[in-house]
Amino acid sequence: MGRLTNLIGTIKDKVSQSRVAMVSNPRTLSLHLAVLRATTHDPSSPPNQKHLTSLLDFGHSSRATASAVIETLMDRLQTTRDASVAIKCLITVHHIIKHGSFILQDQLSVYPSTGGRNYLKLSNFRDNSTPLTWELSSWVRWYALYLEHVLSTSRILGFFLGSISDKDINNEEKVSSLMNNDLLREIDSSVGLLEEMCKRPDFLHMHGNKLVEEVMGLVEEDYLSAINEVSIRLSEFRERLSSLSLGDSVELVCAMKRLEICKERLEVLSNRKRVMIETFWGMVNQLKDVVGKENKYREERSVTVRRDKVSESARFGDRVMKYGGHSVRFSSGRFELNKFPVLVLDSVQSCA
Repeated sequence: MGRLTNLIGTIKDKVSQSRVAMVSNPRTLSLHLAVLRATTHDPSSPPNQKHLTSLLDFGHSSRATASAVIETLMDRLQTTRDASVAIKCLITVHHIIKHGSFILQDQLSVYPSTGGRNYLKLSNFRDNSTPLTWELSSWVRWYALYLEHVLSTSRILGFFLGSISDKDINNEEKVSSLMNNDLLREIDSSVGLLEEMCKRPDFLHMHGNKLVEEVMGLVEEDYLSAINEVSIRLSEFRERLSSLSLGDSVELVCAMKRLEICKERLEVLSNRKRVMIETFWGMVNQLKDVVGKENKYREERSVTVRRDKVSESARFGDRVMKYGGHSVRFSSGRFELNKFPVLVLDSVQSCA
């Protein structure tokens, strides 16, 4: 059954390439073929690195060419009903995010440029051809949503997370110039991305699947990049503790609690850079405790101050005012049946 499926997939690939060769504009034929070769029906292997490189090379051409590459790739993603092709399209998108040229990344981030449908929305994707493709379909749905989060977080950070261009940015200097609310926004988005990593499907029947292994290798790199970005921003907040408002402090603690909820499922993503990972989680735990204690102290002090103010107000009222011994009858018929005690100042009575 597996061999037959592979044979059918190979035939489909040949037919697709032949059709493209006949109907495509000669100027765009090569990029259409590059997309097809990177996103074959073969369920046993991820995109060939040589084909990915050929596709990424189009990013060093004109903006129109880069736009055509993204449009062709997204059309391929939206029209296929094959789980292997879909996940290879998404892997290719991920490679563009991480290794593409600026012009190619830019076209990806604004596509479709006139708004319209979300080309990464694959929540209804199903390939029930085989038990394997059915399992793989859940990865397609999750992976598409995950890449949406990557793009969203990258827009907020101002650079593509984990990309080659990211390495050239002096993040510490950039972060130190941000306002607290901007820092919190970036942390919130990065934590949201880490939370999305935790929602990946189980590996139950996918151990040894090369496509899933390729996906998780790319996600592992994102994990290391994301905790590095969060770590830089938490370090900046540690320097600003004395100037944080109570609201900012509460929001920061909430973000760190969300991280701790994810910790167990995130830690299995990578066996690399263990020192960096352990340092990160140690910082999260320590900073959460410090800020939490400071918030508790602030709240207790606020309650004490309010209680003292109320007590002082009561003492002032007792000392300055008291009820007069006589009542005043109003001539107005509306108050004829009512008597109101007169408030008399001590100093006035003593003068009398």
